[in-house]
Amino acid sequence: MMIDSFLLALSWLDRTLGVIERVIIAGCILVMALLMSVHVVGQALFDEGIPGTYEVVKMLIVVLTFVGLGYAARHARHIRMSAIYEQLNGKARKSLQMVICLGTAALMFYFAWKSGQYVFDIQERGRVSASLQVPMWLVYLSLPAGFGMAGIQYMLTFTRNAVSPGIWRSFNEKETYEAVPVAAGTVDDQDGQR
Repeated sequence: MMIDSFLLALSWLDRTLGVIERVIIAGCILVMALLMSVHVVGQALFDEGIPGTYEVVKMLIVVLTFVGLGYAARHARHIRMSAIYEQLNGKARKSLQMVICLGTAALMFYFAWKSGQYVFDIQERGRVSASLQVPMWLVYLSLPAGFGMAGIQYMLTFTRNAVSPGIWRSFNEKETYEAVPVAAGTVDDQDGQR
């Protein structure tokens, strides 16, 4: 029962982070689409677009990229190097999944720390964007936020694997991929030979 309560609390954290990520990602995409559309129409009809459009779009791409890290980890849509992993079964496979999650979480938290230092340095130097004079540290806050959210997702996946049966690719996604039998990879040639 205690594990169920623990998983319920982690599930609430996962859902909350998911809402935050979706709002940021959807907002960035909608603003980019609207801004670029109005800019193009303005140039076509009035020979003048919206000043700073490309600068804002570049900033939004930075935000999308790094907030998208957590989103990708939540849905297990990240790059996986699975040559060794797919050769394992059972406890060995689950153990490797947990080691990967723990190692990746540590790396994400380290990147969050280093990028946080970078944001602090930019803020101290007073860097601003070229045409709109937006403080660049505001844009680059998405780096430590995105790395931090990704680290939390990997820790959630590690925890799910530690307390739940089966192998979990993310906190809410159980692994369903079964190893492909070796015979399934062979192909008969025209003569029926393998």
